[in-house]
Amino acid sequence: MSSTTSSDAHAPSYYAASASVSPARPPLRGAVETDICIIGAGYTGLSSALHLAEAGFKVVLLEQARVGWGASGRNGGQIVHSYSRDIDVIESSYGHDVAKPLAAMMFEGAQIIRERVATYQIDCDLKDGGVYAALTPKKVYALEEQKELWEKWGHQHLTLIDNAAEIKKVVHTDHYQAILVDKTGGHFHPLNLALGEAAAVEHNGGVIYEHSAVTKIVRGANPVIHTADGQVKAKFVIVACNAYIGDLEPKLAKKSMPCGTQVITTAPLGQLADQLIPSDYCVEDNNFLLDYYRLSADKRMIFGGGVNYGARDPAHIESIVVPNMCKVFPQLKKAKIDYAWTGNFLLTLSRLPEVGQLTDNIYYSQGCSGHGITFTHLIGRLLAEAIKGQAERFSAFACLPHYPFPGGRLLRVPLTAMGAAWYDLRDRLGV
Repeated sequence: MSSTTSSDAHAPSYYAASASVSPARPPLRGAVETDICIIGAGYTGLSSALHLAEAGFKVVLLEQARVGWGASGRNGGQIVHSYSRDIDVIESSYGHDVAKPLAAMMFEGAQIIRERVATYQIDCDLKDGGVYAALTPKKVYALEEQKELWEKWGHQHLTLIDNAAEIKKVVHTDHYQAILVDKTGGHFHPLNLALGEAAAVEHNGGVIYEHSAVTKIVRGANPVIHTADGQVKAKFVIVACNAYIGDLEPKLAKKSMPCGTQVITTAPLGQLADQLIPSDYCVEDNNFLLDYYRLSADKRMIFGGGVNYGARDPAHIESIVVPNMCKVFPQLKKAKIDYAWTGNFLLTLSRLPEVGQLTDNIYYSQGCSGHGITFTHLIGRLLAEAIKGQAERFSAFACLPHYPFPGGRLLRVPLTAMGAAWYDLRDRLGV
């Protein structure tokens, strides 16, 4: 068994430091055969594997590093419904017939997460309740529109609060003009969720190989997936690499762009934590470049935000995130920062997930555009349905058009960053 290199180790995050005990899984050696080979043991791969294993398929997952090594083990740990572009934008861009089936699924991912946690007794500190927050009158109007939109599609669990005293009962800050409370939102320990789902896959007969980066996929009636020391012959393949796909499938890589986000975690705050977020809900604002935060089970503030287009790791994460945290909670100006890390997500030009097939028996899903926790769990179910011959719901996403970023690989980062800076400026000016 090969040793774990620094590139294989989990990010130096609070999640890695507080993760549940998980068995070491060996790399693939030699040749194996299976029904389904899944590339990537993040949420997309794990969700797909679990649905398929439960249905009786033989499943093999190949992970280049560790289970949950990428965004699935580094994210903010917040349950947020819908997609990175909400259903009204989808309807406006592609029509009612395209939007309707997507709207019917926009709250399903959260249900799947809760079902998995309950069924397999996954210890991941799952708590109910989420908040969307507005800093300006224009953003308050956006919250009102969001409430009306989601209620139109059957989501009746939202409360808009625009009274300062009432806001502080939920999140104790003067930073917001209004908040939208969603009782079906929530938060959890993301790496422990991934590890729990991996254990559930194995409980149902699935096999996971870590430290097994895929080097090539040989297409055919029975595709063969190669790693440095082994190969898997399968009937179907699911490519679930997202931001860490590299050059494995250039066709997919050219229609997406890895982006980085930053997260910090304070030392335990004790009673101050309950004063800052009395509700213990998770919070995100509705700016274009948004901040998101919540309390951990041991009363730390986990605060994230910022985007690095092209996924370049900044030298000083704290200098990016701490000032934003202190705008919301000036009480934390002297708080000790115990952990700071980055993680990549995959952005598409449309900001909608890119889903489809490379061949009749090779499926893929990627590009959740920073909105992936619930979607990855949903698409795992849809991929399983498609492989079982029920592809209608999968096809509702697969029909969405996707295009390369303007300027190709050379200019996509600066052009996207310029566009983001414009929207960020509008947010700051309240226009």
